[in-house]
Amino acid sequence: MLSPTRAVDNTDGRFQLLVEAVIDYGIFMLDPTGHVVSWNPGAEKLKGYTRGEILGQHFSVFYPPEVVATGWPKEELRRATECGRFEDEGWRVRKDGTRFWANVIITALRDSSGQLTGFAKITRDLTERREHENALRQSEARFRLLVDGVHDYAIFMLDVNGNVRSWNAGAQALKGYTGEEIIGRHFSAFYTPEDQAAGKPANGLAAAREHGRTEQEGWRVRKDGSLFWANVVVTAMRDERGELIGFAKVTRDMTERRRLEELERSGRMMSQFLAMLAHELRNPLAPMRNAVTLMQLEPSTNPALRSARDILDRQLTHVTRLVDDLLDIGRLTTGKIRLQREDVSVSDLVARAVETARPLIEARHHTLTIELPPQPVHVDADPTRLSQIMQNLLVNAAKYTPDGGRVAVKAIAADGFVTISVSDNGRGIAHGDLPRIFELFAQGDNGTPNDSGLGVGLTLARSLAEMHGGRLDAESPGPGQGSTFLLRLPLGQHQERPAAEAAPALKVLVVDDNRDSADSACAIIRMLGYDAECAYDGTSALTTAARWQPDMVLLDLAMPGLDGYMTLGRLRKLPAMDRAHVVAMTGYGSKEDRHRTADAGFDGHLTKPVELDALTRLIESVRQRADQGKPLAS
Repeated sequence: MLSPTRAVDNTDGRFQLLVEAVIDYGIFMLDPTGHVVSWNPGAEKLKGYTRGEILGQHFSVFYPPEVVATGWPKEELRRATECGRFEDEGWRVRKDGTRFWANVIITALRDSSGQLTGFAKITRDLTERREHENALRQSEARFRLLVDGVHDYAIFMLDVNGNVRSWNAGAQALKGYTGEEIIGRHFSAFYTPEDQAAGKPANGLAAAREHGRTEQEGWRVRKDGSLFWANVVVTAMRDERGELIGFAKVTRDMTERRRLEELERSGRMMSQFLAMLAHELRNPLAPMRNAVTLMQLEPSTNPALRSARDILDRQLTHVTRLVDDLLDIGRLTTGKIRLQREDVSVSDLVARAVETARPLIEARHHTLTIELPPQPVHVDADPTRLSQIMQNLLVNAAKYTPDGGRVAVKAIAADGFVTISVSDNGRGIAHGDLPRIFELFAQGDNGTPNDSGLGVGLTLARSLAEMHGGRLDAESPGPGQGSTFLLRLPLGQHQERPAAEAAPALKVLVVDDNRDSADSACAIIRMLGYDAECAYDGTSALTTAARWQPDMVLLDLAMPGLDGYMTLGRLRKLPAMDRAHVVAMTGYGSKEDRHRTADAGFDGHLTKPVELDALTRLIESVRQRADQGKPLAS
């Protein structure tokens, strides 16, 4: 058995071996005055001194000079002596002068009688941990500055129960509460009473807790009670153990976006409604137009009947123009108008527009003067749309000028542009109305109850002019002093076009389930000198076509049973009908509708009600192809 003295010696030896084996901690002894009396390898590694260099030196050499000057090393020993143990963190100095952040524990050592015999000191290098903590603090500070600097998003924290724990400047700007007013309150204060009653705040937190993140949109309430449409993202926050510690909430004001989406949705619905309205209005207008055309072609000596016929003609033209304007405004607002540019003669353009407006000009007994450049002037434009602009200007000039007034059309070409002016000595425009007459549905304040219109014509005309790279402006000295509208368009290159030549008459088959429309169209075609027959459904059309072999077919699309598309497919399979010129005849006339009929194999597209000029031009073009020996089907 070992003696007690030998056992103690062995224990001391093992302890010394343990201390010497530690290289990650500086472990050493100080005498009661603070001088180093022992030194382990960990201390040498940490502080850079060998045992021979440091033994006997005062431990204050490990402290920065400014710390030594304050007497802190001596204070550490005093506190350790008083309390038995002292722990501190601070900067320490290595032999080479570099600094490190140290955790220091000083323990007072006493003998069996309680007499102080020295101090044990353990030092750890915590520089890396401190740098990490500093980096984390700086990152948190920068993130807080970033969050606090965001004004367009409300960014704030909730505790696990949904109470507000932080509040940024964006949250204050969006919701109206200051941090002092809202921190500590439950976030359900931002919900409408109806949503609170439905449990939506709690449901949102539950969804975030279950899925980690949830995104919602809905109405939210500001401090002043006003509502805004919000996009809200709630994210569950968890600690390293996965325990829920709260929620992060980001809110955006989407009221303006929602308003724009509603406008777009309303615009789409309105366009669809206008397209359907135009189609439904055109169907009854078609036989009415045909009936009026029949009356115009039939000589009549009865003045009352001629007057009634002309009234019907003017009013049908007016209603058709209103329908077209409505439809075009719907297309314009949705970007569906596409220009079909070609070389257009300005003189031809003016002539067509004057011809359209002439009945109204003559009915009001106006004097019309036209002044054109001596040399031909051409523009690269959509002739239909330019005619639409000019007709609008001429009809307005005739309508808003008292009977017996003056209307003048003048075209001047200069500096790469042509300016077409339409002037009158009529009602004029008040200065206050000039800036707004091109606005949608706007009409001047000096109108009369007898004026008719929707206030869309000038809006459409200016938009069409701008689509051509031009402008449409208005001038007027004031009420009662007339007005001038100026259409400015870029000049184009003139392209000679061959004159049309006469061709033999054709056989035309009209197919329409609306008997009035079909019969009146056939009557018009016969009065124009062509052969025509009618069919009132797809099946009878096929029978008539097989027997009669028409050169041209005007085919309605919306028919019961075999519709126009199905009838077309079967027509093409009949003998000699593969060469026939088949034209779709429908109340739908948008660019997309025309693309659809072209893709289906139709050779042309007529929009109801079909104007006499359009029908005549179509038949003449088919006659011309026949005269040149070309296939009628294109």
